Amino acid sequence: MKKLLLSLGFAVLVMGIAVNVSADSFTLDFEGLGNLSKIGNFYNGGAGTDYGVSFSDNALALIDADAGGTGNIGGLPSPDTAMFFLGGTAAIMNVEDGFDTGFSFFYSAVVDPGYVEIYDDLNGSGNRLAYMSLAVTPFNGSPDPTGVYSPFLPVFGLEFEGIAKSVVFGGVIDKIGFDNVTFGSSVPGGATGSETPEPATLFLLGSGLAGLAGFRKLKK
Repeated sequence: MKKLLLSLGFAVLVMGIAVNVSADSFTLDFEGLGNLSKIGNFYNGGAGTDYGVSFSDNALALIDADAGGTGNIGGLPSPDTAMFFLGGTAAIMNVEDGFDTGFSFFYSAVVDPGYVEIYDDLNGSGNRLAYMSLAVTPFNGSPDPTGVYSPFLPVFGLEFEGIAKSVVFGGVIDKIGFDNVTFGSSVPGGATGSETPEPATLFLLGSGLAGLAGFRKLKK
């Protein structure tokens, strides 16, 4: 099987470094999902915590190969599962009740850049409230050099005005991954250790690596 190599543009990593944590903040870390299983309603009345958050059918969970899955990934903020997509040009996350502050996440994209869009209606419709370009990230990095999509880098404080109801996670199929999607905080939560580089370091590492890794994908 192919490995999924995460590849999002890096231009948005340092949009808002100030910590803005809400008592209502929560994080989707995708742990508990099976390898290559649909995320779907896992966080919307399914087996996970019910946050009222659902995902499009092409959004899948991917477990690190070191943990028994098929993911060519490593350096995740919380082991060992990330989100990626197969089919289409983007995965869509719907939040029916909406959200208005503190959206952040981690991502990895070592081959091609990606993007994130926020809309005020479901399924990536209505008015676009925000757009973020995600640059190519470092590959084969510490702390897991056996995963090409490693490490996952934090994206801080994506700002917008209004009430958002959906997020589009875009890029090249099987070449970008996301983890620890966080609501209510400008800093992505749920990290379990010191594996993740500081944002300034990440920017320096990521800025010169575009085009160096046109070889693999995220899943084996």
